[in-house]
Amino acid sequence: MHQVPYIRRFSTSILLASSLYSFTAATAADTSVNLRLSIGNSWQTKNDIQIPNTDLGSRFSLKDEVGTGPVDAARLEVRYMLNKKHGVRVMLAPLSYTETVNFDETILFAGESFAPNQSTDATYKFNSWRLGYFYTLKNNDVLNVRAGATLKIRDAEIRLEQGDTVSFDDDIGVVPLLYLAASYRLSNRWTVNGDFDGLAGGPGRAIDVGIGLDYLIAKRWQIGAEARVLEGGADIESVYNFAQFNSASIVLSTAF
Repeated sequence: MHQVPYIRRFSTSILLASSLYSFTAATAADTSVNLRLSIGNSWQTKNDIQIPNTDLGSRFSLKDEVGTGPVDAARLEVRYMLNKKHGVRVMLAPLSYTETVNFDETILFAGESFAPNQSTDATYKFNSWRLGYFYTLKNNDVLNVRAGATLKIRDAEIRLEQGDTVSFDDDIGVVPLLYLAASYRLSNRWTVNGDFDGLAGGPGRAIDVGIGLDYLIAKRWQIGAEARVLEGGADIESVYNFAQFNSASIVLSTAF
């Protein structure tokens, strides 16, 4: 898998950081807004696909075909406290890549046949847009604990292109998730935090869990690092896909 050039990644970081600064400046009078921007890299450790999940589809691994990565990873989360206990959150997490592969056998995918040993463009997209509610279980100078629910809008697509042969499977749907989060202040400047969005059962699951360490650099501004695991998929007749992405990011956060 080819790495995205550093200049492009740096430009994207500047654009997202500028948007973050503009938003916080506009809401400076509101003391109930928290923003968290993460920018880094993600590596796929699993990505098994079969569409359809019958004899008409071939099972193959995009991780084996294109490698582990990295690919760009970015997330923007906005939390708004309605009062001391109740709050809402919006989270934007795009994730996609397109790479050239050469299958070593014929692949049946979404109604088309792709010949071996020919250049094929493979696109994998799994964008996640989320809207959630949470309740603050505990909040003091040291510990903050939240629990709630999230509606995840899954914007997914898997596409193969080989010459004039193009086939894809896309899906936009809403998935309910359980939300848990906590932060613990280690000192006046250091804070450790973690969060979880996930649900498992039936033919599939969706798990998103992260842990991070923040350092206070100025009043209301923190910088830190975060590790995250995104895993899940579905096993139904129309599609089989289970993937896992592990990411490491630099985080900029603020509260007003």
